[in-house]
Amino acid sequence: MLILPGIIAANFSLAQSKKYIPLKPPDSLAGRKDSIGQMDMGDVLQSLFNVKPTKVRDTVGAKPVISIVPALGYSLQSRLAILLAGNAAFRTAPGSNVSTIISSLAYTQNKQVTLPIQSSIWSHDNNYDFVGEIRLYHYPQSTFGLGSSSNIESEAPMDYDYLRFSEIALRKITGDFYAGGGYIIDYHADITIQPTENGTVSDYVEYVPKKALDKPNRHTTSSGFTLNGQYDTRDSPINASEGFYATYEFRQNLKNLGSTTAWSSLILDVRKYFRFPVSSNNVLAFWSYDWLTISGKPPYLDLPSTLWDASTNAGRGYIQGRFRGAQMVYGEMEYRYHITRNGLIGGVVFLNAETFSAAPGTRLQAIQPAYGPGLRVKLNKVSKTNVDIDYGFGNQGSHGLFVNVGELF
Repeated sequence: MLILPGIIAANFSLAQSKKYIPLKPPDSLAGRKDSIGQMDMGDVLQSLFNVKPTKVRDTVGAKPVISIVPALGYSLQSRLAILLAGNAAFRTAPGSNVSTIISSLAYTQNKQVTLPIQSSIWSHDNNYDFVGEIRLYHYPQSTFGLGSSSNIESEAPMDYDYLRFSEIALRKITGDFYAGGGYIIDYHADITIQPTENGTVSDYVEYVPKKALDKPNRHTTSSGFTLNGQYDTRDSPINASEGFYATYEFRQNLKNLGSTTAWSSLILDVRKYFRFPVSSNNVLAFWSYDWLTISGKPPYLDLPSTLWDASTNAGRGYIQGRFRGAQMVYGEMEYRYHITRNGLIGGVVFLNAETFSAAPGTRLQAIQPAYGPGLRVKLNKVSKTNVDIDYGFGNQGSHGLFVNVGELF
């Protein structure tokens, strides 16, 4: 989503709290050559309006570090949008990992209303990580059929309401490895679909049971328990510069819990970060995301799809929902570099590729690559939160702007 000039950023730092406890966590900037004189958008506003600078500490502590961005935006799936996005970073105790809450509220020209809320709350002793997600959407959006060989001219406009609730509890097993489980429900209501642009029969019509096309039955529910694992050595959950991250999620949806159909899935999310060159703050980042249907037949809108991963970031270069299918294999590489030494402005270049099968039981189809450059503007130097403005290019003429608060992975 393109953030237009005139953006207002509100940064609330730990220096505003008299109860701040000095810490020296892994994400501290202390000791690095370019840690002196770091700037963010709050510093720029202070300079423009001749406000006396507030001393900002370089760590995250008990007082939340909050970054808020109100803006006008534009994206492939929304067109013009009014957006309020932000995140909060804090520690539940001096020695605990950084907890985060990330959210945004948007109303778009396509009459979409979205409110996603994601959280990762660490216990004071780091023995537990509670990972939550809520999505409240009213979401007119097109579908383009199943498989990564689907034609962009097979676009069929859809409309639906969407509710997701997810809560996962992870317990420390050993070192940086955590395991646990939780519960997820995805509910789609008032689903409608229009004819395709090229006059072909939509894959949606072929996929769903005939009775589900009747107005009283235009809703689906996927409700089930999960088994989860997580290994995380990143130095920051918002903007990692080194470390490794891996998670798995096995999900079993049951009719006894209200699911439309019984089905199971497995998600594998693996990320690795290197400083490159080693003596710099530039980062080479890798991401692998595999979203696989193990058994059963998920509802159409619960199938793996472009930009429908947990962070809605897998697939820059394509419109959300461009590819969909029972199996998704995705990989991305990104190089992040400083443009200004004070950290205010940075840049990235990225390359990704994705492949999907069609309905359950079919093989993976064509690999669809995408690439592009991006700009980073430091929103908050304490939590290392950036505003990300990327332009992606994909196949079949796909291209567009993609904007995020905090790194995409």
